[in-house]
Amino acid sequence: MPKSEIAAFAGWAPIVTWFATGAAGWLAVADALRGAEDAARVVIAVAAGVLWLAVAVAVLVPSTVSLTVLRWTAGLVPAIGVASLVADAEPGWAVILITVGVVHASVSASAAVGRAYAQASAYGDEQRFPLRLPATFIVPLVALWLAWCAGVLAAALLLAHGRWGYGAAVAVVIAAATALVLPRAHRLATRWLVVVPAGLVVHDPVVLSETLMVTRANLQSIGLALADTEAADLTGPSGGHAVEVTVREMVTALLPPTRQQPTGRAMHVQAFLVAPSRPGVALAAATAPR
Repeated sequence: MPKSEIAAFAGWAPIVTWFATGAAGWLAVADALRGAEDAARVVIAVAAGVLWLAVAVAVLVPSTVSLTVLRWTAGLVPAIGVASLVADAEPGWAVILITVGVVHASVSASAAVGRAYAQASAYGDEQRFPLRLPATFIVPLVALWLAWCAGVLAAALLLAHGRWGYGAAVAVVIAAATALVLPRAHRLATRWLVVVPAGLVVHDPVVLSETLMVTRANLQSIGLALADTEAADLTGPSGGHAVEVTVREMVTALLPPTRQQPTGRAMHVQAFLVAPSRPGVALAAATAPR
């Protein structure tokens, strides 16, 4: 697919799929709540509307913050569809919501969308290429999201069945957890390999305690890493193809503090690995004539 078509997809696909979830969700959830009290229907409708509008703003105004909101909430839509089905909604509407939700979640998780939203927050003549998630973060992040999603659905179901005290308590806990977790999850959306006219920048607040910069004059080579490379691994580590950057004069990579090394650790490296989500596109930008 040409770059222009990929950019168009990344810009419009989240908008189209999210507005489709709004239409399908309204029908499925309204049908699931037909037996609930009027007050419960109003409260759930208002809460769902606020959540939907927040994500709508995120997809209409792309940025790294928008990417965090988009990806954190994307998987909630299929879960709401399943909950509507369990709550005896019309199967057709619930299945449509699940299907549209899965499509929306897939679009939100795509590398093209991540790249487009990261670039939307770029400054001046810089090109940002998101880095893949470190493997060690996958299980904890999924567990946190599942707990959050279960809490959201539990609060909605309790309110729908008139359990106002329990429902409000769960809702308050989920709101507090969201305020605590989302800023930490947002750090994962600010991990980039950045190509600038002066060289390369590795901005990774998870793996590095300070930004790593390589001037173009000091850049010896950049390309896909070989399996037996001895370059320093700054990927997290993460799976997939890594990009190896080799420099003429050693640069210093500052690693964050650990229990064993409370002040962090400095590594003087001649070559290092990073893992852009779209390595081919990142390499093309890094090696393009200036």
